[in-house]
Amino acid sequence: MSLPQQMNQIECTAPGGPEVLHLARGPVPQPQRQEVLIHVQAAGVNRPDVLQRLGRYPVPADASAIIGLEVAGEIAALGPEVQGLALGDRVCALTNGGGYAQYCRAPAGQVLPWPSGFDAVRAAALPETLFTVWANLFQMGRLRPGETVLIHGGTSGIGTTALQLAREFGARAFVTVGSAAKAAACIKLGVDVAINYREQQFEQVVAERTGGHGVDVILDIVGAKYFDRNLAALAKDGRLVIVGTMGGNVVEQFNLGRVQAKRLSIMGSTMRPRSAAEKAEIASELRAKVWPILSAGRCSPIIHEVLPLQQAAQAHRLMESSEHIGKIVLRVD
Repeated sequence: MSLPQQMNQIECTAPGGPEVLHLARGPVPQPQRQEVLIHVQAAGVNRPDVLQRLGRYPVPADASAIIGLEVAGEIAALGPEVQGLALGDRVCALTNGGGYAQYCRAPAGQVLPWPSGFDAVRAAALPETLFTVWANLFQMGRLRPGETVLIHGGTSGIGTTALQLAREFGARAFVTVGSAAKAAACIKLGVDVAINYREQQFEQVVAERTGGHGVDVILDIVGAKYFDRNLAALAKDGRLVIVGTMGGNVVEQFNLGRVQAKRLSIMGSTMRPRSAAEKAEIASELRAKVWPILSAGRCSPIIHEVLPLQQAAQAHRLMESSEHIGKIVLRVD
């Protein structure tokens, strides 16, 4: 497969607002020994992309400085040690960066096929959210059938994915949202209880709807602002899993006695610092346990808007507005 030397890509000239993103030309990357090069057709937009643009999400030394953590397209080149993949395969991938471009390299272990019936846009909406939800809600949070989970930010990409998978695997799902319209959208996706945080205290609703028991797991994107209230909402042996800190990352004080009395577990993670082996393990579990569900037409990603690559700045403005329901995707021509 003949490759060009140059490609279109989105560059971030300096930390700042969406206006620092602009279309530019740059060299086509070359896959390393255990990497593939993907001819990108679509790229997902995620909250970490915004943080990287702001200078608050460090880029690993061996990763592309181009923003973008998930893509879908066709394999255009293979590293010399890659096995089980072929040129022309339609794939999506969790990348280590470089997604906002016509070509992107990705570790082979983080590459997955398009589920049956998917196109590039829907496939590009999968990797970052599914890797994050599976690793945090099911691996670390140990969510089990019959348990109850509270998901903050229910209409985000993470939220819509988490609530659908929680229901698919037999859990009861509560979510917090910021409007009646977002609550209605979550109800359509099968959530049991949608809580408008502008009108209700989520910990009080949880207590009322669980008979004072609390929820078994909380998947939290807010952080410090909700920390003590999260502890109040958890049941005995409950697990708090923190995947974002939109409401701050420093907790001034909280009641350790509540942690002891309820035997609570508090944990958190980010995906980018995980090793290639760890990400490959997550990908393997997703392929075995989630890909058949997607191919059967269930738990599909909710796409809010698709924009062309050159409108990456507009995509970031939409992300920061928090008005979206589901995923924002860039189409790469």
